[in-house]
This record gives sequence, C-alpha cells and structure tokens, in this order.
Amino acid sequence: MANTAVADRVTVTPLSPVLGAEISGVDLTRDLSDDVVAQIQQAWNDHIVIVFRGQEISQEDQLRFAAKFGPLAQRKKAPEQLRSRAEGVLQLDPHVLLVSNKKINGVPVGAFGDGDMWFHIDSGYAEKPYAYTFLYGLELPSWGGDTLFSNMYLAYEALPELLKQRIAGKKALHVHEYKRNEKVAADTDLSNTPHWFHPVVITHPKTGRKSLFVDRLMTARIEGVSQQESDDILGQLYEIGEREEFIYAHKWRLGDFVMWDNLATVHARSYFPKEETRLLRRCTVEGGLVMPG
Repeated sequence: MANTAVADRVTVTPLSPVLGAEISGVDLTRDLSDDVVAQIQQAWNDHIVIVFRGQEISQEDQLRFAAKFGPLAQRKKAPEQLRSRAEGVLQLDPHVLLVSNKKINGVPVGAFGDGDMWFHIDSGYAEKPYAYTFLYGLELPSWGGDTLFSNMYLAYEALPELLKQRIAGKKALHVHEYKRNEKVAADTDLSNTPHWFHPVVITHPKTGRKSLFVDRLMTARIEGVSQQESDDILGQLYEIGEREEFIYAHKWRLGDFVMWDNLATVHARSYFPKEETRLLRRCTVEGGLVMPG
C-alpha cells in the first residue's frame, strides 16, 4: 500500500515560454493529498504539459496517480484488419499501452514503435477523446525519440482573422488508421476504421480557452467544403500549429513521467535509431464530448 504524502511541497518550474513545466518535490509512489493533487491540476491547466523527473514508479503507482484526475480509460481496440499495428504481447492491463519498438521473439511488446511520428491528438478520432495522457520512460535510445508538444491555444490565437472566420462553426473528420507518419486518405472507406467529426475550434472545459483541434496525422478533411478548400485550410492550420515558437521539445531521461492535456496540445515524436530500444508506458483518463469554440 502506498504511503500518504504529508511532506510534499509542489514546486513548479516552467520549461519553455509557451508550455511545459517541471514539478519537483512530489513522490509519485505516494498516495497524494487532495491539496497536492489540486496544485498539480492548477499547474497543468496553466502549462498544458507537466514533467516529473527521476521517478521510480510501478505500473500500479502510475495508474493510481492518473486516477486522481478522472476515470482511467481503457486501451482502445483496433479493428481486426488493423489490430497488428496496435497490439503487443506485454500489454496485459486494459488501461495500459506500451509505446515501444521492443520485440520478444520477433513479436512487438507494444505499439507505435519505430521512427518519427507526426503531430496528433490521442484518440482524437473517438467520440470522447482522452482528456489526459500519462507517459513514463522505461528504456530510451541514445539519441532521438523526443516528444514535441505544441500549444494549440496560442496556435488558435495566432490565426489570421479571415482564417478564423473560415473555420468558425466547422467540423473536421478525424480518422485513425494506426499509422505514424502518413496522411489519412480523405476518400477512404471508413466503415471499419475508427473516425469521428469534431469542431475545428473547441472550448476547453476547465480553462474556458479556445483551442485548435486538428492534427496532421489523423485529420482527414473539413466538413462542408470542397476537398481543395479543406486541404488549403488544413495546410494553413498545420503550418501555424506546428510553428517552432509554439513548441516545447521534451528530451527524455530515464525515470521521466510526462503528462499532457489532449484538448490543448498536439504532440509528435522525432526519429530515433530503430536498432535501439525505446519503451514508454502509457495510460490515459477518459474525456467527455468536445465542446465547440
């Protein structure tokens, strides 16, 4: 049984001018007090991405901590024809996904393992996307495999007024084909592929701020306009949303525990050598219906 935190002192240190903060003074193996959890939540609302360094946590610790912020989400099952891209032989808990290129006897232990990965929103293709994602670093390559986060509040605010008008009230189709760096085909047959329409601009349920809710990997098209106009609009949104000035690049260290708000950021992965092992343990918290901006 975990010890109750009585001496934790939450210290929040920003990691970049645009998003990301490191929290120190907290031991995630403890059963944290309501006050400490509230301080972490406030820092999360303010900074979108939170990093804890040097943590030695079990899977049980990770799930217990994540559950402080809402109901744990179950790992979404891929359709049968796509299942080989998402299932791993060590993914034994329904709440846990292993992000890894590691294999046992030639069989993947987890999913989404090799190389780079385009900017995306975790489960943005679902009716109720995850609210939060929690990722713990277990094995890391000698270089690469950074996680890049972009502040989608700032991306929305940076849109030219005419572009804001073009996307006002619009929805976009999000499709998950379980790929890492390949554009979704807008005319694909979706009958057996996870997909959902969401507002292009959303209102965050906790902060009340408007956020851009599209991503390069899974957003296929904007509803109600021609494909050419959709491609034009999305191209502009991606260009603004992926500007370096809005990005914090997290360079992983062993024992890092990183958690982010899926309604305020998109994230990507930089390339790393495929002959080296990268293993991270993920869990998520359920979200609700996305509110239009």
